[in-house]
Amino acid sequence: MTRQAKTKQASKKQKPQLIHWRLYVVVGFVFAMFSSLVGRAAYIQIIEPDKLRHESDMRTLRTTSREVQRGLITDRNGDMLAVSVPVRAVWADPKQVNDNNGFTDMRRWQALADVLHEPVEDVLEKVRSNPTKRFTYLKRQVTPAVADYITQLKLPGVFLKSESRRYYPGGEITAQLIGITNIDDVGIEGVENAYNSWLTGTPSKQKVRKSRDGHVVERLDIVQEGESPNDLVLSIDQRIQQLAYRELKRTTEMNQATSGSIVVLDIHTGEVLAMVNTPSYNPNSRDNLQTFRMRNRAMTDTFEPGSTIKPFVVAAALEAGTVKSTDVIPTSPGWMRLGGRQVRDATNYGDMTLARILAKSSNVGISKLALSIPVQQLLGTYQSMGLGSFSGINLTGESAGLIQDRHRWSDFERATLSFGYGLTATTLQLARMYATLGNGGTLYPVSILKLKKPPEGERVISQEVAHDVLQMMVGVTEKGGTGTLAHIDGYPVAGKSGTSRKAVAGGYGDDYVALFAGVAPVNNPKLAIVVVVNEPKGDLYYGGSVAGPAFAKVMSGALQMLNVEPISDKEQVQLAGLAGRTE
Repeated sequence: MTRQAKTKQASKKQKPQLIHWRLYVVVGFVFAMFSSLVGRAAYIQIIEPDKLRHESDMRTLRTTSREVQRGLITDRNGDMLAVSVPVRAVWADPKQVNDNNGFTDMRRWQALADVLHEPVEDVLEKVRSNPTKRFTYLKRQVTPAVADYITQLKLPGVFLKSESRRYYPGGEITAQLIGITNIDDVGIEGVENAYNSWLTGTPSKQKVRKSRDGHVVERLDIVQEGESPNDLVLSIDQRIQQLAYRELKRTTEMNQATSGSIVVLDIHTGEVLAMVNTPSYNPNSRDNLQTFRMRNRAMTDTFEPGSTIKPFVVAAALEAGTVKSTDVIPTSPGWMRLGGRQVRDATNYGDMTLARILAKSSNVGISKLALSIPVQQLLGTYQSMGLGSFSGINLTGESAGLIQDRHRWSDFERATLSFGYGLTATTLQLARMYATLGNGGTLYPVSILKLKKPPEGERVISQEVAHDVLQMMVGVTEKGGTGTLAHIDGYPVAGKSGTSRKAVAGGYGDDYVALFAGVAPVNNPKLAIVVVVNEPKGDLYYGGSVAGPAFAKVMSGALQMLNVEPISDKEQVQLAGLAGRTE
């Protein structure tokens, strides 16, 4: 056999053979892989789907909220007293800043510190102090312009957050009354505090699904229904408020007084048309706020009302029937001794009508009236007119004043009660008492909110007595009275001046409180105003001289703003006859 033939025969014998064990291995491996995939899928879909859904939701589900701004506060005519403006908060994620090498370009951090008006060391300290922290404020309530600049800096880990800031167009004119909010927009003083829940809305919350770049791809559910904030309409007339503040500031500065307050009430509704205090502050600038400037003195600070209480002694005596409106009271020789103490007048006025007792502010005459009625009846009249109780204004910090409750009173103590010592009141309380006289003897609760209809009142003295006392008080501002500087041409005033010495430990000091309270116009009463000036300096410290002119300016201007007609010639003649009784 040739070599070629042998080669061909060998090739035929060496045909490739199938290796069965390798095939089994491959098939087995493929089957095992398929089985594991099927098993894993079954495990995921049937046994443990919730865990994976949870992990997915943790990465994509978010709860978003719609920010709501605080409600508006306006005066009775719609002028803005408090409004919220949009601002931004600058915050940082320290972990993200450090993970993204956020400190490589320090020029950007210096620019951020400059625009925030903060030392760059302080800004960096907030971020570096805890590298694992996920949130820290860098600055609250920055303007939109500053926020835009910060956005352009493109600092990693530095973000902006929407918020609002309260702005008060009235500034210091309404500061103590309206109050302020804190940096979190929560009311902490004045009306802002008292009506915080009413002014504050609730943001709506919604569950959404977001993509990796932060865009909302699906809105899923409402987590919380939002509640819109409510606006608040006050009884304040901003025009009268501005007038009252201007005159009070001028008066306190001219007399170098420590402080002062004015309250203007609508006598037919009890609404507060103005409530101002000095010293005041700018609520739009929170730097170096002083607490004594923030106090609403018109309703927190008490004082002995002095002679401004005398008309109510006359009213109590008339109500008790111990005296008639036409009676004459002897006051000679101008002083009287009560239990070893003296009550005296500036001069011997002789026999005096009730109107003249008020016009001349006779301590002797008013003491005799007080001694003619039981002391509990006199105190009861004071209390029924609102002394010693809250006014109903419902603002935080109001003082109720003090009326002492004793079982035994000496005659001298009863006399001092009649000319305003031994009891304390606030400017607001005194204004309420005079408003009660002006409306015919009905006591209304004081309201700082604009009323839709007149409130329910309580009659505390008869209409006839209230009318008679009001007519008697006209002589105070006419020739021969103690309050001639409070006289207003065309608008007759029923008023009373008062000057009380301030109490100190062990007695009374050398400081005074000057007051003037009144109602006008007498022929058609509209407003009750009380002016209180605390610790005036200099030779002029009497109520008629210090507080009287401010009363005249505020009352005259307010009546004109409210379009109240001046008195007619006929009514002027009638009132002139009443004023003649004081001579």
